[in-house]
Amino acid sequence: MSMLDKLKSLLKGHEDQAEKTVDKAGDTFDERTQGKYSGQTDAAQEKLKDQFRDQPPQ
Repeated sequence: MSMLDKLKSLLKGHEDQAEKTVDKAGDTFDERTQGKYSGQTDAAQEKLKDQFRDQPPQ
């Protein structure tokens, strides 16, 4: 079982909370870098949130 599979099993039923945490972490990173990497941060946030969702991204 991979690390990602273990993480997904732990987050089962708490996807909304995990997404809020990803958003907060990305926003904090944007603040500290003064928005210099905001495009890359947003893309990383979406890819990470897609991993938590049961269905693949559209």
